[in-house]
Amino acid sequence: MQSATRLTLLLCAAWVAALLYGEMGAYWAAHLSCSWPSASSSSPSPSNHVKVAVIADPQLMDRTSLSLPPGSVALQAAEFFTDLNMRRSFQSVVLPFKPDVVLFLGDYFDGGTYLSDEEWQDSLFRFKHIFSMSEQRTNPHVPIYYLSGNHDIGYSAFHSVHPEVISRYEKEFGPRNFQFLSGKVDFVVVDAQTLDGGATQSKERSSSWEFIKTLSAGNESNPKILLTHIPLYRPDNTPCGPHRSSPAINQRIYSAAMDQGIKYQNYLSKQTSDLLLGLLKPILVLSGHDHDQCTVVHSTPFGPVMEHTLGTISWQQGNLYPSFMLLSAGPQNSTDSSQEVLTNLCFLPKQTHIYIWYIFQFVLTVLLLMFWPTNGLSSLPYVNAFVSFMSSAGADLFPRSKEKDDTEDGEYEMVWDAEGSMHLVKKAVARPPITNADSKTTGRGNVVARPTARKHQPEPDSSSVHVEMGSETAPEDGGKAPRPSKWKIRTVLQRLFRVVQSVAIIAVLNVPLYMMLLFKDWVDR
Repeated sequence: MQSATRLTLLLCAAWVAALLYGEMGAYWAAHLSCSWPSASSSSPSPSNHVKVAVIADPQLMDRTSLSLPPGSVALQAAEFFTDLNMRRSFQSVVLPFKPDVVLFLGDYFDGGTYLSDEEWQDSLFRFKHIFSMSEQRTNPHVPIYYLSGNHDIGYSAFHSVHPEVISRYEKEFGPRNFQFLSGKVDFVVVDAQTLDGGATQSKERSSSWEFIKTLSAGNESNPKILLTHIPLYRPDNTPCGPHRSSPAINQRIYSAAMDQGIKYQNYLSKQTSDLLLGLLKPILVLSGHDHDQCTVVHSTPFGPVMEHTLGTISWQQGNLYPSFMLLSAGPQNSTDSSQEVLTNLCFLPKQTHIYIWYIFQFVLTVLLLMFWPTNGLSSLPYVNAFVSFMSSAGADLFPRSKEKDDTEDGEYEMVWDAEGSMHLVKKAVARPPITNADSKTTGRGNVVARPTARKHQPEPDSSSVHVEMGSETAPEDGGKAPRPSKWKIRTVLQRLFRVVQSVAIIAVLNVPLYMMLLFKDWVDR
């Protein structure tokens, strides 16, 4: 019983350690494993740079995500744990870096274009709670910039029929085409969903291209970073670099009937991509939409341009390795072109792996409680043999000096008892006969008279012993002996009761801890 108690306490401690790491320590480790970028690994990040945190595709879950009934417990649980993970990632990993600017690359709600106004407002409330800046006490008024994504306003074939989705988006998140200056760098935000399509004379497409052409004719003294939700074109099967965890996605474009615009596309068309690069001449391109990390280099007449496609920050959007980016923009008076823009890709805790570990640890807990020996590991034969072997090996390696005892002489033999445990038993040592003072000898010639020996009593036959022992176990009333199956059932029931009891103790100690860890990060402080 003491062995089972010790096992239960050990499992309780293991669960406490697992919960503390999975719900808190993993986020600390993710923060410590990343830093603001620098020109070299040995030099620190420049302190006068403008620091920008870049986040892509949060895509909050809703009734369109898992085909679950609206308001169902399963949908609410999925929304809660997904929102909680993103809130922890933002509050515990991103914000402690104290960014000067926060940038979102689009796709904020999974079913944004299909939600009613009430559902959209509910998702907006969740979004503001997840990415709240209220806990950024040192600088709570950090500017936040938003890009529009296909899940926010749809493609040209959709918003040409439902223009209200654009007005709803712009009311809360601002314009879809704009630029802002951070340090020495101009960030150019374009509405990529309107750049391609058959409706060449649409208002949205015309306004987007007019904005781009206006920038191309303006001041080119500052380096530009192009921000687009949909990545630029790249040939099929283009390698994405070492950080990608899924196969590369090739180009796919679906057009509406009667040349009414784009219904879906993975990348911008080659013509649109080349025109964007030629007009803006950016030094860097940041995009989202793909949900996985991808780094490619575009060849242009004015030199190579690198594009970073960021993975989603959500663990529920098909990426086991969610991430975000830290970007440093050079100051206004900077003359070093090598440090105008520095980037560093940072990875967040692998939430899927954490939940898999919880399941594995739960199964291991039940198996240990079911099959743990009642008397502990010492009751297992091989454990006793191992302990004896280690004891003898230790005695040989580290002999203890002591006076020799004659009683230590002799040989030992291994004896197994009925339970299978091994014991070392010393063999009897033959000693010389001791002369009995009471014995009398009488010599008469060559004949010696000895005391009369005791009459030899024969040993009982082994068969009679077996019968007698068996007769002791038989009931007095002559009934049948208990069947082994009943004994096995009773043992199984005892084991099950012990498992339930131990699991209840572990739950009583760890469930309150888990709930506290959940809600400490969910409630605004």
